[in-house]
Amino acid sequence: MLIYDIRHLTHTYPGQTTPANDDVSLQIAQGEIFGLLGDNGAGKSTLVKQMVNLLAPTVGEIVFMARPFPPSDPTAISMNVGYMPQDGLAFNSLTVAETLYFTAHLRGLSRRDACRERERLLEMWQLGPLRGRIPGKLSGGQRRLLQIAATMAGQPPVLILDEPTNHLDPQRRQQVWQALRQLNRDNGTTIIFITHDAIEAEKIIQRVGIMSAGRLVALGKPSDLKRQVDNQLRLELFFPPQSPPPLPANLRCHELDAGRWLVYLRKEEATAVLHTLDLTQLDDFRLHSATLEDLYMHYVNGGEHD
Repeated sequence: MLIYDIRHLTHTYPGQTTPANDDVSLQIAQGEIFGLLGDNGAGKSTLVKQMVNLLAPTVGEIVFMARPFPPSDPTAISMNVGYMPQDGLAFNSLTVAETLYFTAHLRGLSRRDACRERERLLEMWQLGPLRGRIPGKLSGGQRRLLQIAATMAGQPPVLILDEPTNHLDPQRRQQVWQALRQLNRDNGTTIIFITHDAIEAEKIIQRVGIMSAGRLVALGKPSDLKRQVDNQLRLELFFPPQSPPPLPANLRCHELDAGRWLVYLRKEEATAVLHTLDLTQLDDFRLHSATLEDLYMHYVNGGEHD
């Protein structure tokens, strides 16, 4: 069954002439882990807000679980979709424990089952010591974990998460990805998430949509889309910022950070380029096949890294 069937969706904000979403069409199947990639301003969050009935499309339509959208039943989205926006919680005046309890109860769990769900989530996300705290008093990372826990409360069949690992340290990020994979595997939960971090997205997604300037520029399995960059290698160079290494004139470097360059190579170039490197001038280097991030750059920039 299709969870979402999105047809020629366009949204233009009042006072704007350029649409935030421009003729977006895609389908998301039940049990799928779908990642939506794009830089800030690409139109990802606008698309998702339409998918959870917070914004009406200017043009186009959405079919949700084979029913017209917006659904005639106003609870259809809240009961079936756990939505985590980038910022904010619905129950800012409640404690951590109350937030989880009331979210689960509002999603149809009895009071007893909502209490059990609250305790399960407090333990799962190690929020027990914070149960009596108000969300506004938590750190950014703690609020993020509470948002994720509240999104999962009541185990809705669909989760939509906007930048779920923002403000989290690497250990917590890994915990989030593991929890989402297990939820999908054990319960068949459909998971849709937005991120601008293609490296992280690659850990979990089964299918990806890449957005740029409001349009969907690529859609498919990463393995299929990567065929566009099959002949491409990624060379990262790490060096003291004040002493950049010399490189052949035909290579174009992308500065990722101070003292860190990224160079795209064709496979047949790799050996010759490595022989030109003066390893005494480098702190480290890494050479590997193209990643989902490179795929993203390929589609967003019209293949300029080929």
